[in-house]
Amino acid sequence: MSLTEYRRKRHFEKTREPAPEADSRVKKSRGGKFAKVPEVHRPIFVVQLHHASRRHYDFRLQVGDTLKSWAVPKGPSYDPTVKRMAVEVEDHPLSYATFEGDIPEGEYGGGHVARFDEGVWTTPYDPEAQLAKGHLRFELFGEKLKGEWHLVRSGKPARQSQWLLFKEKDAYAGKVEADDLLDDVTPPGGTKAAKKAAKKVARKAVKTIAPKRTRKVDWAAKARKLTGAKTAKLRNEAFPPQLAKLGDVAPNGAQWIHEVKWDGYRLVATIVDGKVRIWSRNAIEWTDKVPELRAALEQLGVQSAAVDGELIAGRGTQADFNLLQSTLSGEEQGGLAYVLFDLLHLDGVDVRKAPLVERKALLQDLLGKPTPHLSFSSHVPGDEGAAAFALASEQQFEGIISKRADRPYVEGRSDDWRKTKRLDSDEFAVVGTTKGQGSRTGFGSLLLARPDKEHGWVYAGRVGTGFSGEQLRELSKHIGDIGSSKPTVHVPVALDAELKRATWFKPLFVVEVFIRGLGNSGILRQPSLKAVRFDKDVGDLRDSDRGPAKKTTAAKKTTARERVAAPEIRLSSPTKIIFPDRNITKRQVADFYKAVAPRLLKEVAGRPLSVIRCPDGVGKACFFQKHHTAGLDRVRFVRLKEEAGVNANYLVVDDVEGLMELVQFNSLEFHPWGAHADDPDRADRVVFDLDPGPGVPFAEVKRAAAHVRDLLEQLNLKSFLRATGGKGLHVVVPLNPANDWTLVKKFAKSFAEALAGSDPDRYLATATLKLRPGKIFVDYLRNGRGATAVASYSLRARPGAPVAVPLAWPELKDLKRGDAFDIDKTLARIKRQRKDPWAGIDALRQDLSAWG
Repeated sequence: MSLTEYRRKRHFEKTREPAPEADSRVKKSRGGKFAKVPEVHRPIFVVQLHHASRRHYDFRLQVGDTLKSWAVPKGPSYDPTVKRMAVEVEDHPLSYATFEGDIPEGEYGGGHVARFDEGVWTTPYDPEAQLAKGHLRFELFGEKLKGEWHLVRSGKPARQSQWLLFKEKDAYAGKVEADDLLDDVTPPGGTKAAKKAAKKVARKAVKTIAPKRTRKVDWAAKARKLTGAKTAKLRNEAFPPQLAKLGDVAPNGAQWIHEVKWDGYRLVATIVDGKVRIWSRNAIEWTDKVPELRAALEQLGVQSAAVDGELIAGRGTQADFNLLQSTLSGEEQGGLAYVLFDLLHLDGVDVRKAPLVERKALLQDLLGKPTPHLSFSSHVPGDEGAAAFALASEQQFEGIISKRADRPYVEGRSDDWRKTKRLDSDEFAVVGTTKGQGSRTGFGSLLLARPDKEHGWVYAGRVGTGFSGEQLRELSKHIGDIGSSKPTVHVPVALDAELKRATWFKPLFVVEVFIRGLGNSGILRQPSLKAVRFDKDVGDLRDSDRGPAKKTTAAKKTTARERVAAPEIRLSSPTKIIFPDRNITKRQVADFYKAVAPRLLKEVAGRPLSVIRCPDGVGKACFFQKHHTAGLDRVRFVRLKEEAGVNANYLVVDDVEGLMELVQFNSLEFHPWGAHADDPDRADRVVFDLDPGPGVPFAEVKRAAAHVRDLLEQLNLKSFLRATGGKGLHVVVPLNPANDWTLVKKFAKSFAEALAGSDPDRYLATATLKLRPGKIFVDYLRNGRGATAVASYSLRARPGAPVAVPLAWPELKDLKRGDAFDIDKTLARIKRQRKDPWAGIDALRQDLSAWG
């Protein structure tokens, strides 16, 4: 549901409830005031006790930029056997999470609203997909509501969608009810109905919800058995972690062990008197950013401990780092885990001086079985370093960490820990920019520098590829107007024309770039952006882990990496029926997309993409997805700003592997933007969708398509034809160079309205349903930023397995229907086809600048 229903039910001049218009980039705050959403935040939940005509709890989860909402009459129960009815109600704006007080009697929901609980919620899966399927699995991290829960849609017919809310049988499960936790909830205010309803509640004083302890172990006794262990009190503060030096090859020998080098954020954690605190390697507290880690560490059931590890998403590979960043920023949901590799203190015993293998054995014992949020970083013996590195590289990890098995834990960098990286990426300080060329907004490239003992900082090269349009804008804002024309770092090469015109400044922030070797004087060869590392300070680069530079190492590693083939996409449930009316299986769908991939990729590659996924096949629940989700390894994303002002990660497919991964995820339809991901604010396609209303024969749709083509030709615009796989036809106008969306939408709207005005008995330029019979809706709304249109060679999630097919204009006269081509006819057409019906579409130069 959108916020339209929320607006319709309320008179904001009478109620204090927040209007959606005031909700741009806001979130909850305990003071009840609106606050700007920070760049990094997690999706929130809020539960409000509502004394309306019928007392109930309002249960709300942030999904995107709204609060999905359910009314739960009896409130959540911690008893897994109790399933509470939850009636789905209209979406609410995020600012509603701060609302408390009285809604006037006579207004919708009149009565008293009090906040019962609030916090962060997570799910390792796509929330929109789960809601569409009717089963949402999630975790809550509040003061009162904790642990794992389920929302399952009931199959019973009802005016409003009914769900069941119930607790997972986990460490928090018990006999506690929501009404047992009301001791600190604000009592009702002025309305009579609210006061009357409040008297029915007997308040109990259950103050906290704590996890049950399943293991009773004398951990202090176990810790005292370690070599060099001593009794000590642990301070409730961060500690400097042990760091590794970079090596060329993994060391060998029985004194070493080798672990995977996880690609995430280094975190250290302490437990003092049962209270968990978590810090970054630079002693910045992260406890509230990662509540799932805090809860998992609490469940260890120890009074004091100090541990060291890495925060990861997914498998913790290089490809998963973007998922980690987007999960922490709240742009998507994903499962986070804390991979622990060292233990320094346990229940009053300091074990830092014990050999590493003894510390790790005790840590593994402490952790027990792996949980979704805590795991143990295993290792292999020292004589298998080369094999460990090869396996880590093959599995797309960043490399390995080799550690002396017989040494104590030492703060700072030492030779006891060595890392061997797939040196296809490295980190540099940004020290300047060059100007953008052509239509590129913001800077052209970032100037990079590495720390140098002789000069302080030395120029390392420039990176100008790998940036999304959103990154170009955001980084340009971050840099601002600082700088001068004089280099601020030592430049070991002669300044070329571009560097002479560059803007230089002192080291400002850190980026990680993919590199393809080093040229003369150590200048990077063909670098491209991997990630912006705002989590690191430029000072971290001075604490060098590199040692003496060897110019050939990066090139050697890159070549080795190129020999590692990406694993093939595994198709699960290949015999599952996708099109039941024709008994077409998932394997047949996958084979179709493999066959048409070269043609389909011409339209979708490099563009923000929306898909329609049908996990249970056509005829069952399907859903529309545009955001990147956990588990997608071959599909990248681009961060784009949405209308509500928030950033979101949009799907982008670049190759066959990415396309087939989406097919594995049960994607049937592919709908690209009319713009590329690296230039999302400029359109290179105009699409007119000719959609016939009831009673319009297809011959009239064909005549309309030819009419639109002729009118466009009068404007010196060549167009192309597509059968949509549905009822209608698309007339597509390529733009080269691309035009601003504002101009494109204005042109499309004016064209459609002029067409409808010239022949109102045939055409319609509005989507009003009651006006549709007997007319053709000229849908121009697919020509706005964020709008999509189905791609040529995309299947449609409809009976018969129809396909959207590009046509040459002479083929129009013989076309019988908009869905004339199904999966079999499309493949047969491709086999006999000698020429692409849209040949030359990308080479055609035409735009709307003269029109605008």
